[in-house]
Amino acid sequence: MRADQSSVTRAETRCALPRRVASLGRCQSRSPGRGGAWPFLVRGGVAAVREVTGPQGGLLSFAPCARVQLGSPGSHANPEPQPSGIAAAAPARQCLHPPIRGPIMCQGSICPWRDPLPRLQVWTWIEPVVASTQVATSLYDAGLLLVVKASFGVGTSSNHSSSPSPRGALEDEQQRAISNFYIVYHLVMGLTPLLSAYGLGWLSDRYHRKVSICVPLLGFLLSRLVLLLKVLLDWPVEILYAGAALTGLCGGFSAFWSGVMALGSLSSSEGRRSLRLIVIDLILGLAGFCGSMVSGHLFKQMVGHSKQGLVLTACSVSCATCALLYSLFVLKVPESKAKPRKAVDIVPGTVGRYDTLDPDQTDKQSVVRPPPPPATAKPKQIIIGLLFVGAIIYDLAVVGTVDVMPLFVLREPLSWNQVQVGYGMASGYTIFITSFLGVLVFSRYLQDTTMIMIGMVSFASGALLLAFVKETYMFYIARAIMLFALIPVTTIRSAMSKLIKGSSYGKVFVILQLSLTLTGVVTSTMYNKIYQLTMEKFIGTCFALSSFLSFLAILPIGCHQKRMGSSSSK
Repeated sequence: MRADQSSVTRAETRCALPRRVASLGRCQSRSPGRGGAWPFLVRGGVAAVREVTGPQGGLLSFAPCARVQLGSPGSHANPEPQPSGIAAAAPARQCLHPPIRGPIMCQGSICPWRDPLPRLQVWTWIEPVVASTQVATSLYDAGLLLVVKASFGVGTSSNHSSSPSPRGALEDEQQRAISNFYIVYHLVMGLTPLLSAYGLGWLSDRYHRKVSICVPLLGFLLSRLVLLLKVLLDWPVEILYAGAALTGLCGGFSAFWSGVMALGSLSSSEGRRSLRLIVIDLILGLAGFCGSMVSGHLFKQMVGHSKQGLVLTACSVSCATCALLYSLFVLKVPESKAKPRKAVDIVPGTVGRYDTLDPDQTDKQSVVRPPPPPATAKPKQIIIGLLFVGAIIYDLAVVGTVDVMPLFVLREPLSWNQVQVGYGMASGYTIFITSFLGVLVFSRYLQDTTMIMIGMVSFASGALLLAFVKETYMFYIARAIMLFALIPVTTIRSAMSKLIKGSSYGKVFVILQLSLTLTGVVTSTMYNKIYQLTMEKFIGTCFALSSFLSFLAILPIGCHQKRMGSSSSK
């Protein structure tokens, strides 16, 4: 008995000596002649082991999450009593697992065999909401354009007209009527979110992140229902302004997309945030592509003036309903990605866990530091301001092009029908895919500002070619040149999220989105008026203007890159 106690004392003494730490999660070999034990250093469920020598000729075994048992082979049923100096003599937790030969578990540590495997948090994914909403939106946008065109008179079945007789004048009149409708529609859609979007962002930051997602989804559903009722009951086209007002009062796209970006930022680390946000944009693009591809075919399913577009609008309402129900009852808010805390070893022979905080870290946190001087906070505000200016100027160019393009493809020289309109809208959504691939590659080698400028040059070049399009194939070539056009705004959001606190994501993203919405309202009105004045002389004037604005937006981004370089050198 005394020999056994001396063996235990030797083993305990060797536990206290500093030893090498083996690689994480690997099993260590043990000589049968020299029994061994490995106290576990548990860090987040992964064990780092340290080699210790036990009594010669003896085998060490343990019951998981229980105390250490010492003895010879086959003596697990009647273990010898533990000396009072050993830490394992403390009351042990009961474990249902059978005893397992192998490493010793220190008291209070976590049993690696009982840890659950890491699971994908599927219910925190925002992608299903984004996909359903975008399919509904792409169907709604195509249906809105075709319903408005049908309401203003010229038949939709004919594609080309060669004679400049009364039909040419009728077509010009129809173009002006559609353009005026969209001016009022975009004004209502852009101004009404000012009443509610910021409040929804504040509520999202203060109470629940889903507020800024569920309320706008309700507005989307109501506007789709208004379009469906217009098709069913043959209401006047002005009723669609009420649908736009309902969408805006519920926050509109400004509140919805800021909520999506906030959830995406919370569920990603700073290093992977650009990729995370562009993945969400990729899902948006894929869903919009699928919806636009089938929109023209769905619109033609019900023939007849009063029922045309019924299937299309019904599908849009169904997708919007699915998105709202999923966000209400299934979607969960993800936990913020915090930096992992360092774990340190405790003094051997004491009872406790090995995942305690670094004492140096706690000492640093306990020290009250003075707030940073205004000189260091001012450059950060200037950088955010430059990003804001670059995003707004670039958005002027993009919104103006997107608003004029539907009118452009309906008129000569293209004169598209319903199916061609759907294909043309789908080509715009391929930009989401190519922009995702661009960020995936560029983020490994380039800075955020460089990627932003690449996207701006891509869009400016495509818009310049679009100004001189005469045939359908030229239109698709111009859209192909815009392959990185989505990178700038998404990367600007990512760069801004790295400069602000996580608790302010909702408010800052709402302010950015509202700024973009306001500029979009002004741009839509301005571009539609310019289009009406120049469509008979040079129909590509708006696209040439967008190309100039896109090149102009590179200037504040270049200044931002210079300032970031100078601040990092300091």
